[in-house]
Amino acid sequence: MTSAPLPDAGANWVDRHAPEGLKPWLKLGRFDRPIGIWLLLLPGWQGIALALAQYRKTPGLYDLWLFLGFALGACLMRAAGCAFNDIVDRDFDARVARTAMRPIPSGRISVKQAWAFVIGCSLVSLLILLTLNWTAICLGVASLGLVAAYPFMKRITWWPQAWLGLTFNWGALMGFAAALPLAAAVILPPDLRDELRPFWWQAPADGGHALAMAWQAYLPALLLYLGGVFWTLGYDTIYALQDIEDDAMVGVKSSARRLGGNVRSGVSLFYLLAAGLAGAAGAAAGLGPLFWLTLSLYALHLLRQTRRLRLDDPSLALALFKSNRDAGLVLLVAIILGAVTLPL
Repeated sequence: MTSAPLPDAGANWVDRHAPEGLKPWLKLGRFDRPIGIWLLLLPGWQGIALALAQYRKTPGLYDLWLFLGFALGACLMRAAGCAFNDIVDRDFDARVARTAMRPIPSGRISVKQAWAFVIGCSLVSLLILLTLNWTAICLGVASLGLVAAYPFMKRITWWPQAWLGLTFNWGALMGFAAALPLAAAVILPPDLRDELRPFWWQAPADGGHALAMAWQAYLPALLLYLGGVFWTLGYDTIYALQDIEDDAMVGVKSSARRLGGNVRSGVSLFYLLAAGLAGAAGAAAGLGPLFWLTLSLYALHLLRQTRRLRLDDPSLALALFKSNRDAGLVLLVAIILGAVTLPL
């Protein structure tokens, strides 16, 4: 049986180039729609960059591994999360035009096979997680609760997009925590740097010093995370406009349905908070003037989305949603440039 392109996938490498037998599996993991990988990955990269920029640390080999490891982890955990979501939502998906041909509701992949896919992706992700420090590992384990609860949010609250924001931006906290100890070590005296043992495989230091990060060091990450939550709440409300009629028919709740005719005002507020909290994160980290210059481009990108938004144009809603990859990249560049000190 030939796998037809899914309605919202557009032109993609899976439908063009993947072997027919692999297509259902790749579509189960949403590899035909890489925008979700970007939106999950970018907060993690932003968190790593923010920790490095806060202490003006030049990336080393381990920092480069963090960027690569988070990219691999985002691909795998997004695939696992989407498959789990499809397992839970298979009855709803079968009644919604945009999702009826997904691999599980269409019968191309069984529920047992989908569970095996989830477990396989999760186990490989665990191997990546174990290369991080203790704080990041604990955050990674805690994220599983958010992931597991997300598919049920649309049944119990009008704001499942807010829960998605809490989930998708968790990487900002993890990335920051993963990079922070080695980034902060640059301000330690040389004789104390060897006393810093943040990884589970390292033996305790024998120098008699107790080194720990003050909670204030994590404030920029928390502000970045909260800004990301509102960013996601905005772009996923736009995304939900595609399904607003089908959602009403099958009883699925969404922020788009809750806001109704006030969607544009709601998204504008969410994006205003997103830009404001991103700026607060940069201020807390002491980033330089190039951060603020580039942050203005991020804010303008979000503003342009709200100006173009139309409630009766699903194709435009999808295009605006996908444009948030560029918005996230602009914020990432802003953070990286924030570490640059301009000559007086």
